[in-house]
Amino acid sequence: MKEKKLVAKKVTLDVIFDILCGIMFALGLNCFTSPNDIAPGGVSGIAVIMNHVFHIPMGVTIFGINIPLLILAWIYIGHGFTLCTLKTIFIQSVVVDLLAPYLPAYRGDHLLATLFGGVCIGFGVSLAFRRGSTTGGTDVISRLIQRRYPYMQIGAVMVGVDALVVAASMLVFHNIETGLYSLIAIFVSGRVIDMVMGGLNMGRLILIISEKYEEISRDIMDQMQRGVTLLQANGAYSGKERKVVLCAVRISEYPRVQQIVKEHDPHAFLITTNVNEVLGEGFTALDAERMT
Repeated sequence: MKEKKLVAKKVTLDVIFDILCGIMFALGLNCFTSPNDIAPGGVSGIAVIMNHVFHIPMGVTIFGINIPLLILAWIYIGHGFTLCTLKTIFIQSVVVDLLAPYLPAYRGDHLLATLFGGVCIGFGVSLAFRRGSTTGGTDVISRLIQRRYPYMQIGAVMVGVDALVVAASMLVFHNIETGLYSLIAIFVSGRVIDMVMGGLNMGRLILIISEKYEEISRDIMDQMQRGVTLLQANGAYSGKERKVVLCAVRISEYPRVQQIVKEHDPHAFLITTNVNEVLGEGFTALDAERMT
């Protein structure tokens, strides 16, 4: 009984997220990109072009283009992935066309339309990703191509598909600016996806090389309640053994780490890098990631 409740809860959340995904796509396409002849890459961009040329509802186009892709995905990728993606695409397509008559078309500043369209579409894609699904299109194409050519990078394939859609939009709309705005929309949607998928858990990974590693480690743990790992290292030039302090903190906490290091060893060597996601104790729990 408990398992059935968990399954029902998961399916309900999946459907809710798919509906929200469809609403965001409807806003992005019907309110901002399509009225301003902006093709935001992928299947959505093709839907905008088909709507302009043949007046075909965008949801119908999105669903129709994905059907042959999903058939190939069923054969070559897997049934679970295909069914999950089919569910998302179907709900998304229906919502996009159902809301189309009721959403106001913005025909003001093209840059504003591009930015808001990109944000809406990126957020919609992220909602599907958060539930382990996809919105089909370039994601399915890239997986199919990578299965045939494993050495190819998925990112490069998606960029190539988007480039073809952008080029087609410039030909159809007879306007180079259309393609430039489309590129901005693609970039914005990509950044939004990155932020939603990992941005809330972004942080800094820090490596500290100092003779005062014990004092620095103690203060980071005591004053900031952050875990610290000591790595064993050897200087390549001196051959001297030393400890390297490794810790992960939120971006807002990084200045405090700098201050602690400076207090103990102004000549310490710091290496920092931004990380897209930090999960675990002190951050977002691993089992909370998919919001089940």
